[in-house]
Amino acid sequence: MTNFAVLYDACVLYPAPLRDLLMNLAITDMYRAKWTNEIHEEWIASLLSNRNDLNREFLERTRDKMNMSVRDCLVENYQYLIPTLTLPDSNDQHILAAAIHSSSSVIVTYNLKDFPKKNISRYGIEAQHPDEFLMNLIGLSSETVCLAVNRHRASLKSPPKTLEEYFSTLEKQSLSNAVQKLKEFSDLL
Repeated sequence: MTNFAVLYDACVLYPAPLRDLLMNLAITDMYRAKWTNEIHEEWIASLLSNRNDLNREFLERTRDKMNMSVRDCLVENYQYLIPTLTLPDSNDQHILAAAIHSSSSVIVTYNLKDFPKKNISRYGIEAQHPDEFLMNLIGLSSETVCLAVNRHRASLKSPPKTLEEYFSTLEKQSLSNAVQKLKEFSDLL
């Protein structure tokens, strides 16, 4: 297992298609995926406030499956760092604290402006948009990423998706560069 750790921000766990892809990538052991109970609570609360068709029990089962599927994923005892950190939005300090405490090198987030380089680089941490993160993973091991994509796509049964439909779903998650790169490996997908 690699020592390269990556912390997922709540915003990348909110959309099910991206969350599921990130989970399939996490179990490849290309990196150590990390999150906290507070991060879980953020994406769950956001989904519950925006989606009347979902209930807490269902989302908590999803959370529990995530925690069981990825070894050593849950970051705890990081709160002592929060008061020592400065970010544009103090509500994001817990994310940086968890990243520092877990020795994560990357925070995967849509909200890059919330994690300015000047505030996080001193800790050896970089904020990456999920598209950039996926592009970097493809660069490291396109074969492993293709295996994760295949596993993810095969799990979509209601309804099943053609490769083009799957790519369209990923593009809706703002993963357009990664989709273009993955199209180069269509024969493996």
